[in-house]
This record gives sequence, C-alpha cells and structure tokens, in this order.
Amino acid sequence: MTETPTPRLAQTFAEAEDALLSRWPETKLEPSLDRIRAFTELLGDPQHAYQVVHLTGTNGKTSTSRMIDTLLRALDLRTGRFTSPHVEKMSERISVDGEPLSDEEFVAAFNDVAPYTHLVDEDQPFPLSFFEAVVGMAYAKFAEAPVDVAIVEVGMGGAWDATNVADGKVAVITPIAVDHEKYLGGSPAVIAREKAGIIKPGAVAVVAEQQPEVDEVIAERAVEVGATVVREGEDFAVVSRTPAVGGQVVTVRTPRATYDDVFVPLYGAHQAENAAVALAAVEALLDRPLGADLARDAFATVTSPGRLEIVRSSPTILLDAAHNPHGAEAAAAALEDSFSFSSVIGVMGVMADKDAEGVLAAFEPHLEHLVVTQNSTERAMPAVELGRVAVEIFGEDRVTVVPRLADAIDAAAALAESDGSGSISGGAVLVTGSVVTVGEARTLLARKARHGQ
Repeated sequence: MTETPTPRLAQTFAEAEDALLSRWPETKLEPSLDRIRAFTELLGDPQHAYQVVHLTGTNGKTSTSRMIDTLLRALDLRTGRFTSPHVEKMSERISVDGEPLSDEEFVAAFNDVAPYTHLVDEDQPFPLSFFEAVVGMAYAKFAEAPVDVAIVEVGMGGAWDATNVADGKVAVITPIAVDHEKYLGGSPAVIAREKAGIIKPGAVAVVAEQQPEVDEVIAERAVEVGATVVREGEDFAVVSRTPAVGGQVVTVRTPRATYDDVFVPLYGAHQAENAAVALAAVEALLDRPLGADLARDAFATVTSPGRLEIVRSSPTILLDAAHNPHGAEAAAAALEDSFSFSSVIGVMGVMADKDAEGVLAAFEPHLEHLVVTQNSTERAMPAVELGRVAVEIFGEDRVTVVPRLADAIDAAAALAESDGSGSISGGAVLVTGSVVTVGEARTLLARKARHGQ
C-alpha cells in the first residue's frame, strides 16, 4: 500500500491563501455534509468543545454576529466568530476575542488542519471545498483558543451548509428573502426550509420579522425538533429609534428586559432590528437579562465594516455591501433616514449571478447619478453589461460606465463635489453592489489616505 505523502505546509499567509483558493470555490456546491463531517471527525470534532450561536438568513448576519460577539465579550466570555465572505482579507473570516487572526495565526491554523484535508480528499467522491476547509480551520482554532462561545454564520443556506456540523444552542434567523436562487430556490418559503435546518433539537430559535409563509416553515421545523421559537414582533421588538450623529439611539424590549436609550453606532432601521435580535439571542444563550448599562457600553463599541460605513469626507464616501434587492432597500432607506446629503452619487459593481435589476431598482429613487463599474473577480458582471441594465432603469443621462473601480470612485467623487459643498450635508458617494466591490474600494481608499491623496 502506498503511503500518503505529507502535504506541504504553508510558510506565509500568501501560501496558505493560495492553497485554500486552489480548492473548489465557495460558489460551487455539492449538497452533502459527508466531507465536512469526515474532516471534523479527523480533527476531533472541535465544534462540540464550546457553545455555538448559529446564524442564517439573507441579510444582516454579519452585523448581528458582530453585535452578539461584542455583547458576549462585555460579559467576559471568550469568543470565536466565523463569518463569510470577508471584506478585505481572508483572515477576517476567523476571529478570536473580536480580532481577526494575524497572518501568523492564520498560517498556523491552516497548517494544523492541512494534513487532514488530503486524507478527506482521498476518501471522498469529491474533494473538500475552500469553504469546508476554512470552516474546519475555524472550528479547530476555536477549540485550541479555547473559546467559551463561537458565533458562526452560515456561508449559504443552512441544512447543507458546512457550518451545520455544529449544534447551535441558539439558532438566529435574520430576515429571509430571495438570494442565491440557483442553489436555494426561487421563493422565500423554499429558501426558509433550507435555512431552518440550523435549528437543532432543544435549541432556541431567535427569529427576526419574516413573511408569513417563512414563519410557517420555521414553526414547522421547531415543532419537528422540539425547539423554542422567540419571534421579533411578538417576544421582542424595537420600541423606538431616533437617528443620531454617528448612528442611532434605540430602545429594545426582549422577553427578559427593556433596554432603554442604547446608542448603536450603525445606521438604519435594519441595524436597530439587528440589535434587538442580538440582545434576544444572547439572553437566550445565557437564560437571563444582560443589564442595561452593560448593553449600552457594549453597543457603543460595535462596528460593522462595509455596512453604510463612512470611510472618507470631502466628499463623504460610504460603503455598503448590499448585493440583493432586500439589502439594497434597507440601505436606501437608511440613506434617507440618517443623512441629509444634497445628492448621492452611486458607484455599483455586482456579481453576474445576482439580481442586478432588483438592486438597481431599489437604489434608483435615491441616487442622482450612477457610475457603473466592476470588481476584479471572474464572477463580476462586466461593467458594460451592467450599464445596459442600469440605463433601462435610470435613463441614459444618469448612468456613466467606468470599468476600473478606482477610476469609477474618482469620477463619482468629482460629481459629488460639483456643488462645491464638500460637507456632510453636501454631495456624497455610495459604493455598493457586492461585498467584493466594497472590500476592494475600502482597500483602495485606505491606500489613498496613507499617501495623502
């Protein structure tokens, strides 16, 4: 019998990243948990070494997971957080104590699991995917840390998602709408069946406000596995919210307490609702209220990069990772609710498999002009193609096609500055359409800032 050669370990972050990216991309799915189960078994099932808060939904997962993470750390619990996709750097996907792994830690996490990836590859009909490999890295790292609680976002769906080898004591379901239609189905109810698969026997499901048909699917799953459901609108709710400088002030009612006058440094009604979900989820995990002062102190420090994030002034440039119509509608509403710009110039680059028309239609009433562009990935919709769709919705006079992202941002900034204001109440630029587009824009703008441009 031929011995399996020892796989080459990574010496640098770039080598680890290249090795992971050489695997099946996370957009290529083969609906089975066999590979990830085989992988985690070889790793000693690290996902069972800590409590898990598991999140699914169409929008709001990342912001909500960051809020949950912040609340738990305020309670002196050690946390691990797994999120996807990343905004700028792959290591953002795995955080311990609220901080992404350093390059050295990421390489070590990769090397810890690399020998086992090859064993799974040889034993399974299909090799481990990129996403499955990173999930295994995260679960193993969290056990090694060790963490008290892991906050884990699904990559796509729920039941067949690689993260679902963990058993969440709390399952969080953020608003469900149509996205990833090719893989998950074309209606919210069909998608909900897949996403409800993260609800495990005896768990508490904390559910954001949903369409009635989605609620029915979630209720059926909860009954099937003996889970308790805590619903927004019935068991918890945003009682009030007032836009404020740098965010908003909210009052939230939960099953165990009312949290008054909590400052959330994020914009939009959807972020207030995410805060309510996060509070309800942490209460469900601990089975007790948190204390109003602790909640206020924790929320004051919450961040969510790429979610209506202001990254530059004169003119103001905001980044928002909205990539489906539901997310675009929430971001557009927040623009109107939280800012008083004289005009907003959009910069948009979307992925080819997304509902570009729906995203464009959601933003159209709120943008004076749109600069159409594309990010650097192969999945990006070509700017010229997106431009054709945009002209149908915005009209030819309100659309400019600039394929290179850096040039598109410069063009939009020039348009926003044309009124001569340059203040927070003047013209602004919104970069949106994709997490990748936003991440690349964030990197570009940070580089310009370092060089004083």
